[in-house]
Amino acid sequence: MATLKELQLSNSRLRRLPDFIALGRLDRPIGIYLLMWPTLWALWIAAEGDPSFKLIFVFIAGVFLTRTGGCIINDYADRDFDGHVTRTAGRPLATGRISGKEALAIAAIIGILAFCLVLLTNTFTIILSVGGLVLACTYPYMKRHTYLPQLVLGAAFAWAVPMAFGAVSETVPEHAWLIYLATVAWTMAYDTLYAMVDREDDLKVGIKSTAILFGDMDLTMVGVLNGTAVLALALLGSRLEFSVWYYAGLLAAILLWGWQLWQSRQRDRDACFKAFLHNHWVGAVIFAGIFLHYSLT
Repeated sequence: MATLKELQLSNSRLRRLPDFIALGRLDRPIGIYLLMWPTLWALWIAAEGDPSFKLIFVFIAGVFLTRTGGCIINDYADRDFDGHVTRTAGRPLATGRISGKEALAIAAIIGILAFCLVLLTNTFTIILSVGGLVLACTYPYMKRHTYLPQLVLGAAFAWAVPMAFGAVSETVPEHAWLIYLATVAWTMAYDTLYAMVDREDDLKVGIKSTAILFGDMDLTMVGVLNGTAVLALALLGSRLEFSVWYYAGLLAAILLWGWQLWQSRQRDRDACFKAFLHNHWVGAVIFAGIFLHYSLT
């Protein structure tokens, strides 16, 4: 039977479980969705609508691990700043409920698991994964040095696109970079909305973002970035001769983006955050258009 000391240790670990869940944002899966949708766009297009179960598993599990590990690295980098920002003041690293060493240890374990998943693909994809790792580790520190950390985040989130093509065909065709461009632009747009929530706090502590860079032109630039994503995806559809189903999904995305701009027009924190969360549906309707194109034509 377990000793009293062992039971106390077990109970202590259980009490800390919510902190570890919060550290990886597992209680807030929006980041998983936003990373997953472009990954599935690319995987379905690369495999012409018929990706293997193995690759679906590898990339969805990879999205889960990458986003979780990325959140931990981000919070470790921001542990001295988050306490001064209203939205992040209660995070486990900012409050000291989890130590920096614990966070790095968990991030290392997640990184190893993610690399094991990549090993299930091919050499070309393994090589590509190094670029994704560099981008993921670089992003958290960009907000100290540039007003364009959202660009680096977009590059990191979009890196699953060439990896998906690489995993399917061991090459990255030209049209894959249209998906990459669309994902980078879209990520910059929704993360600008996210940064608008923290803009006042970020100005006080010296954190940089596109929300600060764009200033009064913030919503205009969100529209321009989403327009860039639309253009890239429309060119993709034309190049690959996609059917009306694909364009129906793209039209639905345009309407959703329009709603987000309307929702954020007063630049209210809660409204901007709601608009940011709404991007999950943008990714979903674009994927639905891709899925229906390959399923019904």
